[in-house]
Amino acid sequence: MAVHGRPSQLRALFDESPTPHIAHPPRTHHRDFYVATDGSYSLDSDDGGLGVIIETRDGTRVARLALPDHSVTDNNVAEYRALHLGLDVLAARAPDGARVGVLVDHDDLAANVNSAALATRRADRSPPRKLTVPTAGRNHWRGIRSRVCGFDELRAAVLDSDQNPAHALANAPEEYAHVNRKADRCLLPDGSASSDAQVPPPSRADRRASNRRARDRRASDRTANDSRTSDRRASDSRASDRPANDSRASDRRASD
Repeated sequence: MAVHGRPSQLRALFDESPTPHIAHPPRTHHRDFYVATDGSYSLDSDDGGLGVIIETRDGTRVARLALPDHSVTDNNVAEYRALHLGLDVLAARAPDGARVGVLVDHDDLAANVNSAALATRRADRSPPRKLTVPTAGRNHWRGIRSRVCGFDELRAAVLDSDQNPAHALANAPEEYAHVNRKADRCLLPDGSASSDAQVPPPSRADRRASNRRARDRRASDRTANDSRTSDRRASDSRASDRPANDSRASDRRASD
């Protein structure tokens, strides 16, 4: 993917939010996609909803979904269903080597996703902590874990419900049903151009430039010191030769 200009709203939220059980990696700003999901359930209507927003890291929208869910049994299961849906949609649009940032407002779900991400890098593929998944959400969890393994790198951040951009879509799917009819506005990124080719955040770019300037100054100082040392040696050599030359000239005059 190309270097981008305007930052994504989801990227800004991700960078500012904690990632349970896993530290933000140095490549935080090199995420290719950001996915915000939310699931809702109402005891009054016994209905729920799923909300999904996917953006590239420059804010280009990949997809927005607001879907009613009439079979959901509680809010926890709705959260798992929403993330499963979001990752399925992204997997159809993203290259295999994509780095993904996930935003949810469910602490246990974010912790489970990060543990699953860590498990992909362990020899025995076992998560570093015991996972607790709602019984009715286990099939969705298997789908989520499969998607986590399919991306190059994935981290989940947790934020407050009122900060989640997908919250409104999940809680009023009929009101936002029009977003489902909008065409996707993001082309599939070229897999040959990975995010490794992107420029780093300004802070790290400035630091590397500063390091290069410091190295250049040290090299220049060494060259100057070597030149001055060489000049001193040449001067000392000429000075030592001068008395010998003067002595030989005096001897010749005396002989004459």
